[in-house]
Amino acid sequence: MGTNAKIGGGGFHHVALRANDFDATVKFYTEGLGFVEKNNWGEGDKRAVLLDSGDGNYMEVFAGGTGEEKPEGYFFHVAFRSNNVDAAVEVAVAAGAVVTVAPKDAILGVNPPTPVRIAFVKGLNGEIIEFFQSTGENQL
Repeated sequence: MGTNAKIGGGGFHHVALRANDFDATVKFYTEGLGFVEKNNWGEGDKRAVLLDSGDGNYMEVFAGGTGEEKPEGYFFHVAFRSNNVDAAVEVAVAAGAVVTVAPKDAILGVNPPTPVRIAFVKGLNGEIIEFFQSTGENQL
């Protein structure tokens, strides 16, 4: 895991990307760059996939991009590993962050179903930060 005592674990988990062309984007990262699909969920514009970059750090690709070009691209949050999401949120709020999604349990994917605990906060510059905790046997 990590050695960050403030958020309980630490380390980069994933960056999330909103794709204008979901299939082409997944193909680019898997076939083009060698990432490996670890989990997927949803349908249509609600599809998402978690791609392992090769060392357990992930690219999370979401469908449903608007098609408009943005000079800064389409990354829309960064996720950090934690072994206690609730405590990590408390620490972030004490440092000035604002909770946008309170800690909650979720299941990613169906094959295999992967239980996680997540929360989102907005940092001081408007950046979205996710705290991510694998809670089941399938550790992501």
